[in-house]
Amino acid sequence: MAKDRIVVICPGRGTYTRETSGYLKSFGKPAKDHISFMDQKRHNAGQTSLTDLDSQPFKAKIHMAGENASTLIYACSLSDFLSIDREKYEIVAITGNSMGWYIALALSGSLSFENGYHLIDTMGSMMKDGMIGGQIIYPITDENWIIDYSKKNMVLKAIEKAGAYISITLGGYLVIGGDRKALDLLLKSLPTIEQYPFQIPYHAAFHTPMLDDISEKALSLLPKSMFEKPAIHLVDGRGQIWTPFSTNTNELYQYTLRHQVSQAFHFSSAVTVALKEFCPDKLVLLGPGNTLGGAIGQILVKNGWFDIDSKNSFSQRQKSDPFLISMGIEDQRKLVC
Repeated sequence: MAKDRIVVICPGRGTYTRETSGYLKSFGKPAKDHISFMDQKRHNAGQTSLTDLDSQPFKAKIHMAGENASTLIYACSLSDFLSIDREKYEIVAITGNSMGWYIALALSGSLSFENGYHLIDTMGSMMKDGMIGGQIIYPITDENWIIDYSKKNMVLKAIEKAGAYISITLGGYLVIGGDRKALDLLLKSLPTIEQYPFQIPYHAAFHTPMLDDISEKALSLLPKSMFEKPAIHLVDGRGQIWTPFSTNTNELYQYTLRHQVSQAFHFSSAVTVALKEFCPDKLVLLGPGNTLGGAIGQILVKNGWFDIDSKNSFSQRQKSDPFLISMGIEDQRKLVC
């Protein structure tokens, strides 16, 4: 029987929450040995183990801090990845959002799982002594998930006027990075739509030039020798494909620690390229949680993929025969494990 071809999508920061705490206890068994390795590394560094963090009552200032959240999310995603039934599914490409790019590198074989932990722990701990700027998120679609270009242009002008930056293009949302002054101006000036504009807690101005110094520090701490050619195709935050055959590992290293750190991350482009170049039977979103589900749905709407042309048609398709399988949703998880 032919296998279904899938593109795997790795989540970024902000996905390990009160709702997803205890995820490793529930689903961490496939990555048990790797989690033990991470726990030992953290113990040696005087940090609370991931197993202990996962079993503690959720506290935002602990569980969402970069030095804890990043590796917790990596452990959850790695375990989900190892749970996928390879007898039924062929993974044709991997992508991710923001920090999910680092996870994608490890799952594709560009980094060993151990080096994936080292990269994610290093980058996630960079600002434990003080955050550089912050991020806010704002919608640019109507209620049907169709992009409203007049709204988008209004937001782009407001970003420019405030001296902020586009941090992530996230389906029907723009994630905006900037310093406190710029973000305060945007929080006051952007028209209120439900809970937006919303400042994302415990997030710095990722993917903006404000992180140039972080990029330089990362290059000094992380060796080029960690990187290998991927065993599975990767799609990065520009929509560029890195193949098992032609990847230049120096260029991959430079992209990961330079461009990806301090330039906008176009998650919308990454998913669009993955759809059009690999034509998967399904998209599989790794846990914890399902916070990217709506954004991925909006990208499908923008592309009219499988005749999904509105929020309603996406919802109907998801009920009858989900094209997007979120492993953080129990019923959908069973489809791929």
